Amino acid sequence: MIRIGEHVLTWQDPLVWAGFAGAGLLLMLVLLLRAVGRVSRLGYPLSQLAGRVQALSDGQERLAGGLHHVTEAEAQSRGVMLELMERRLAEVQGSMAESLHGTARRTAHSLGELQERLKVIDRAQENITRLSGDVLSLQDILSNKQTRGAFGEIQLTDIVSKALPPDSYTLQATLSNGRRADCLIRLPEPPGPIVIDAKFPLEAYEQLRRADTKDMRTRAGQAFRLSVRKHLRDIADRYILDGETADSALMFLPSEAVFAELHGNFPEVVREGFALRVWIVSPTTCMATLNTLRAVLKDARMREQAGAIRRELALLHADVERLGGRVDNLDRHFAAAARDVAEIRISADKAGQRARRLDGFDFDEGAEKVVPMTRS
Repeated sequence: MIRIGEHVLTWQDPLVWAGFAGAGLLLMLVLLLRAVGRVSRLGYPLSQLAGRVQALSDGQERLAGGLHHVTEAEAQSRGVMLELMERRLAEVQGSMAESLHGTARRTAHSLGELQERLKVIDRAQENITRLSGDVLSLQDILSNKQTRGAFGEIQLTDIVSKALPPDSYTLQATLSNGRRADCLIRLPEPPGPIVIDAKFPLEAYEQLRRADTKDMRTRAGQAFRLSVRKHLRDIADRYILDGETADSALMFLPSEAVFAELHGNFPEVVREGFALRVWIVSPTTCMATLNTLRAVLKDARMREQAGAIRRELALLHADVERLGGRVDNLDRHFAAAARDVAEIRISADKAGQRARRLDGFDFDEGAEKVVPMTRS
């Protein structure tokens, strides 16, 4: 490749070949002139020199003809090359257009799927945000002593209302000592009404759960043990009254985790509750206990209604006997009716026979034939 100013020439360009041919011809002329000078000095004949010049001129014409053919072939080859390049360029453009169209379609489909997934993620995010708010609200409830007590009472109310009939319990019942029980279940004597308390303190348990070191867990465990013991004694003193309530009471824990912690790591506290006749129950065990109490209530009510049931059974027996007598009377009436029907059928058969005999009589003129009739 040759650069002349702003023009760039390649080895395939005919101008380059023509330039080289002209330069060669000029060089040959220079050499010829030098040779002529030498010949003239050496004494060669001019006729021989003229023949050589003529041969050189013929060679130049053939060279020019060859360059012309080369130029035409180059032009034809360039045309064919340009046509092939245009055709290939058109094919490449068509392929690129089709590829771009398919890519655009796939991109649009992918964007649609991405938008749907983003919608699903947005809905999930809204649910997570709502659940986070609910969890924070629950934490606020459990962090406050009064609201935590109300939460335990609501949970207890829901369990009791599902397990027992409405007339078998009283919520927020006031006892003779002025204490208000969260729930009073009216069981028959014995054992009598039993109290369920739902105001369990969770501060000591929260401290035990947040303890990181062994020393902190030891102190928190001791505080939790003392708190539960005090609450057991308070329930025994306030809600176990001679002649008014049963000789036992229930301490309701609103959390299964606290119940498991007590029975797993503080068995002596549970045994102390047994000694005080205060039974510790969780939501699950409370439901089981209430189902047992419901069976007791059902049995007591059955015993209360036993006399009425016996009276109703006696009346039912008399009604059954009366019904049996009336069935016997009806059976006799049916038997008499059957006999009457049978006699009616016999009379009908006899009447039919007489009618057939009367139909077979022959009456001649002037003669009268009398057939005696028998009475049956």
